[in-house]
Amino acid sequence: MWNEPRQLNAVSLAVAICVAALAIWGTLAWLVRQPAFAIREVVITTKLAHASGPHVEAIVREQLAGTFFTLDLDRARHALAQVPWVRSVALRRQWPRRLEIDVEEHVALARWYDAGLVNTHGEIFIADFNGELPQFAGPDGTSAPMAARYREWNELLAPLAMTVRELTLSQRGGWQITAGGAPAPLTIELGHDDPAGRLARFVAAHDRTIGALARAGRPITQVDLRYRNGFAARVPGFREKPTTKS
Repeated sequence: MWNEPRQLNAVSLAVAICVAALAIWGTLAWLVRQPAFAIREVVITTKLAHASGPHVEAIVREQLAGTFFTLDLDRARHALAQVPWVRSVALRRQWPRRLEIDVEEHVALARWYDAGLVNTHGEIFIADFNGELPQFAGPDGTSAPMAARYREWNELLAPLAMTVRELTLSQRGGWQITAGGAPAPLTIELGHDDPAGRLARFVAAHDRTIGALARAGRPITQVDLRYRNGFAARVPGFREKPTTKS
């Protein structure tokens, strides 16, 4: 091969191309790391209701290890996901030195036990919230179906001017509601078999049963719907008269 000019020329050309490619790559790698391409402006493009804008910007700037070309967006995105009230973020580079941040915040739907909150997607998150929210309690991993039941059963109770204040799911799958809006809070035992159907039948019978008692000055505080053909009600102050023997 060393005696053939054509092959020598081909080898020389290939080597020259490789050297040039390495030189170009090295130059570009050096260039994109220059301070001239550093991110100078961080902009939050969404209006924040709960998360702190300065806090979000401070975290992003802490993660700005690199330039417009080398910034690790995944690292910044992961750091932002730890900020209270932040559900997700989208980061966009805008030439030449701008970084835009779209923030999706959690929307609180209910409280989860003492420390957590449940968002409208049924996800649990931790944040401070001083407003009034319904209370959820259930086994781990049940916040999403509880959020769905909450919305469904609030619609069922709407004709009675009631709303779900507390929703409980037991380890065995039994449901319990504490509803507000009546003359007094009403605890409703639904059990685990067809709870939606039981609640719908209760709503349909409410006016001529529980509603009639309330209008007569005997408000009911607890009903048990775990019966096939009816339900039981607890009347405060009511005492069953003893039966007389003949």
